[in-house]
Amino acid sequence: MAITRSDLDENGLLIGVSPERFREVAMPLLFDQLNARCEGTIAVNRQTQIVWINDKYAARLGVADPRGVLGRPVEEILPASRLRQVAQGGQPPLLDLMAFGDEHFVVTRMPLRDDRGILVGAIGFVLLDQARQLEPLIAKYSQLQNRLAAAQRELARARQARYSLAGFIGISVAASELKRQARRAAQLDATLLLRGETGTGKELLAQGIHNLSPRARGPFVALNVAAIPDSLVEAELFGTSPGAYTGAERKARIGKFELADGGTLFLDEIGDLAPPLQAKLLRVLQEQEVEPLGSNRVRRIDVRVIAATHVDLEARVAAGAFRGDLYYRLNVLSLCLPPLRERREDIRPLAEHLLDEIASRGSNWTRRHWNCWPSSPGRATSGNWATCWSAPSCRPTAPPWTARRCSPCSTAVCRPARKPRPPSPAICPPSLPWPAAWPMPSAPPCWRPSPPATATGGGPPSASASPALGAVDVLSQRR
Repeated sequence: MAITRSDLDENGLLIGVSPERFREVAMPLLFDQLNARCEGTIAVNRQTQIVWINDKYAARLGVADPRGVLGRPVEEILPASRLRQVAQGGQPPLLDLMAFGDEHFVVTRMPLRDDRGILVGAIGFVLLDQARQLEPLIAKYSQLQNRLAAAQRELARARQARYSLAGFIGISVAASELKRQARRAAQLDATLLLRGETGTGKELLAQGIHNLSPRARGPFVALNVAAIPDSLVEAELFGTSPGAYTGAERKARIGKFELADGGTLFLDEIGDLAPPLQAKLLRVLQEQEVEPLGSNRVRRIDVRVIAATHVDLEARVAAGAFRGDLYYRLNVLSLCLPPLRERREDIRPLAEHLLDEIASRGSNWTRRHWNCWPSSPGRATSGNWATCWSAPSCRPTAPPWTARRCSPCSTAVCRPARKPRPPSPAICPPSLPWPAAWPMPSAPPCWRPSPPATATGGGPPSASASPALGAVDVLSQRR
């Protein structure tokens, strides 16, 4: 229906025209404009039989007589057409790329309804017959896709395990047996419990097991249960829905279980988990389902849990502080990490590894430049990985000195790496006089041994008070 004078005023279209009248007038005009400006138009009924096609589209498709295709299924003319989904489902895509031979058409599709709103067919318009006209839009879309892919790779890299099983330094029988059992446990997709004192390398071993497992390409997410307040552990583990509690974010927050989906979740200090959360963790382990805090929707997950503890869980179960059913669910596989005092053979390779790693942090430093580090029996008796790490790094630094052993006693003295320097009186015992011809050293000694137990301080230190030969001493003797 055309626009009449009753629909116009001095400014054009009349303000306040009824929606029915506007639709009655605008729809034919809209169709005429689209049909004139588009590269082709085609309409189908509910059975997706072609009921109309304009001459421009027929010529573009190589159809000599447009009337000859009426009543035929649209897929016979356009194999990649999706008008069937629109005609039967009524959900129109705004824009789409439709392949036709070696070309791609930019198309839009809309459902056709009668005055009662009943779906009677669909109509499609070819907006552009060459997709290269959309190159600016496609380039911007590709740029956004590349940024999203890069961000996803960064997140995936942040969730990857950094250490392998080779990073667990040890040549002793206990260390070799532990790594053998870890390789076997990596091939079993079961819950694993790591036991050991603090600093024995439980998380490092967990990452090594993850990298050897079939889940190596998945994420590795670690959470220290003891480092988070009890009121926030549930939100950290299971996530939250928008506005789940006062101060919660307006958008949903994904928990650690969902972040670890398809990979491994490492729960450190599991023995400190609060009793109310033990029941919920037990259900997640049993059903492999997680329900975020404040949500009614249950989400399926696929996560392997590796738990670690330094406490006696059996004693806690007996005392009622830890659920027995959760203990048995976590203790499907169990590995015990021995402390360093039970594998003394690993002290030397571990010390060499730590010295190399510390030396690699400086540009001009090598292992020869490090000061005397005595690996005393007392330190090795109570120590572990963390203790050995702090021992060499906390020593005071000095110019390039090396350590050698003083022949009359068991103490270490410092000398220059190239020019010999006499021993320091602060190091050697009083039984060795200081020669007058030797100049006093200008640099302080790198390490002072503990004073003798005698009150007067005279005489050489006893064998029990003398420190053992340090790791650097051994390396200097090798050279």
